[in-house]
Amino acid sequence: MVSEPNISVVGPGRWGRALAENLVRAGYEVDEIVFPNAQSLRKNCRHLSRKLQKHTTSLDEARFDAGLVWLCMPDAQIKVVAQSLKSVTKWKNKVVFHSSGALTSDVLRPLQKLGASVASVHPLMTFVHGSQANLEGIPFALEGDATALRTARQIIKDIGANSFVIKKQNKVRYHAWATLLSPLLLSFMVAAEQVAAATGLSSAEVRKKTLPIAKQTLSNYVNLGPAAAFSGPLVRGDTGVVRGHLKALKGIPEARAVYVASAKSALRRLPVRNRKQLEKLLKG
Repeated sequence: MVSEPNISVVGPGRWGRALAENLVRAGYEVDEIVFPNAQSLRKNCRHLSRKLQKHTTSLDEARFDAGLVWLCMPDAQIKVVAQSLKSVTKWKNKVVFHSSGALTSDVLRPLQKLGASVASVHPLMTFVHGSQANLEGIPFALEGDATALRTARQIIKDIGANSFVIKKQNKVRYHAWATLLSPLLLSFMVAAEQVAAATGLSSAEVRKKTLPIAKQTLSNYVNLGPAAAFSGPLVRGDTGVVRGHLKALKGIPEARAVYVASAKSALRRLPVRNRKQLEKLLKG
């Protein structure tokens, strides 16, 4: 296996497009950008740079001559696509990645049996329309066989990111962690926005005013650790304030449920005063 393989990116949604652009910036040759069908190709090709647009093709026309094939489709499609690719090329000495956070490299076993080295290579990052696609500094979780892992580590280093290894049995826990970090963190913030809206603020005002305290909280968490970063009525054991919060949130039941669940977690994991009184209060 060459140290800098040519690469085919298959199923490029928001993540796949970001990956392809970053690979090219790092000096890799992206042989093919493979869309699932001609309709998807016409719809999404324009989102790629002109250089990459020249390499686009549909799944039924792709050659898969590259030394590395990187599958970037949703989890439910990976096994089906891997099975469908068995006869399109010779897989011996090729490397195949998928980027599912929850699935292990075992889902690529149909190609591994034909001689491919396989790995799951998942970016611990969120990709949405309108967001920046620079992968520099992003951590990638890796799991797979030794050859594929060596290739993955080198590519991730070349694009300016970093990597760490996850054991197969821990992949679903890892992905639950990632889900808590982004989509469910966003859900938490939407609950907070509901409460702020009840004070008369617009959504735009809330988001603007949220940024400083949210950024500082995350900075404190990273630099000081959770215990030292924890502040507010729970750490002070101020049952009166918490009681007032719970009363005020009765008219916003979803946000109240989030508040109670988060506070109960804090009582178990973070330094608080008047723990027993607060536990009793949160049960009510």
